[in-house]
Amino acid sequence: MAEAMTDLPLIHVVGIGITGADSLSPTVRTLVESATVLVGGPRHLEAFDYLLKPPSSVEGWPLGNFSQTFENMRSRHASHPHTRIVVLTSGDPLFFGLGRLLLANFPPDQLTFHPHISAIQLAFSRLKLPWQDATLISVHGRSETLLLKAIKRGDSKIALLTDNVMTPGAIARLIIRLDVPVHYQMWVCENLGDPAERVAQYSLEAAQSKAFAPLNVVVLRRQPTDELDQPIGQSSLSDRLPLIGLPDAVFQGFPDRPMLITKKEIRLLILGELAPLDGQVIWDIGAGTGSISIELSRLCPTARLYAIEKTAVGAALIKKNARRLAIAPIQVIQGSAPSALQDLPHPHCVFIGGSSGHLLPILTLLSSLHQQAPQSQPLRIVMALATAEHLAQAIAWATQSDVATHWTYHLTQINVARSIPVGPLTRLTPLNPVTLVTLKAL
Repeated sequence: MAEAMTDLPLIHVVGIGITGADSLSPTVRTLVESATVLVGGPRHLEAFDYLLKPPSSVEGWPLGNFSQTFENMRSRHASHPHTRIVVLTSGDPLFFGLGRLLLANFPPDQLTFHPHISAIQLAFSRLKLPWQDATLISVHGRSETLLLKAIKRGDSKIALLTDNVMTPGAIARLIIRLDVPVHYQMWVCENLGDPAERVAQYSLEAAQSKAFAPLNVVVLRRQPTDELDQPIGQSSLSDRLPLIGLPDAVFQGFPDRPMLITKKEIRLLILGELAPLDGQVIWDIGAGTGSISIELSRLCPTARLYAIEKTAVGAALIKKNARRLAIAPIQVIQGSAPSALQDLPHPHCVFIGGSSGHLLPILTLLSSLHQQAPQSQPLRIVMALATAEHLAQAIAWATQSDVATHWTYHLTQINVARSIPVGPLTRLTPLNPVTLVTLKAL
């Protein structure tokens, strides 16, 4: 079998640059010019039209229906074993190129690859950026799913091969609509390697409506959060912020988990369940980025707000977001609940966004505090739970006979989807489901 494989006729797969034949080394160009059959897209065949004109006997096969073209190649080799077939592609055929499909349809020993420098490699060289740590994605005829994941992760560098649907403008619109607490610079690199090459930086807003050359690469680079530290009260943006329901993008998130934030739609429902009043004492346990506390500060500016967060990074992040966005002061407590709650004034409302595995001890402490010194208004506790296990824990606690005599509860299950633009179309993408458990003291 090994001997038979080595006897297979070779198919040469040649990557070319935007300048066509001139982009090839003399050796590879000679190889192409010795072909019996040239296979490629219209642009690739046009680059070698001098080989396809009479009296030349070289055949040009447009690469349309891949399955049919591959079958034609097999048939030609079966009937004329010495036919030299050269397949023309852009850049590196094994980098989001035709190479994957060829390997799925022909034995590897029948294929020889002659890559050209890829457009993404050229883009990073023009920008003078190292790219070993970049996320490389193609949305050329592909789903935008990997791009969505990269943006939501807050990847530091993202390079994109585009097409006539997912254009730079469409990509900019998509990122803006995602409303993520991560900010990107955009470069569009057009006609790389051609005399008409252009490399320029754009804001996402400017890129939305601009027309670009069909052959382009988009590079996104995450901006340092230090550029966003100016308190919003000192800028014109404060005039455009709503009283409640702040956009997710105005919050700074954890550097390694930028989307770890209670989303706007969920925040609004949490505020409704808390039913806060001015002047109350309100605890935000497992405060994360401080988004709930900050919304409460804007809604109830005379409330006494306590944001409890176990990590130093989280506590610093809450202070930073509060400095930019809060109206009323927020007391940030770094520590783990329930121990960090012992010396705080008794609350009227409590939101539990995270418990670090201590949900039952926290609930037990809150119940004990209420029984020791009941407020004039019944204590309300709202939990946002994302797992079935935590939901089962909360319900089991609330339905114990000694608890049920002092508390009533109800559930609100939240399934929210946001619209995002996908080229000229619109698609709904879901947020993670959340169940709110609201406990009210009797």
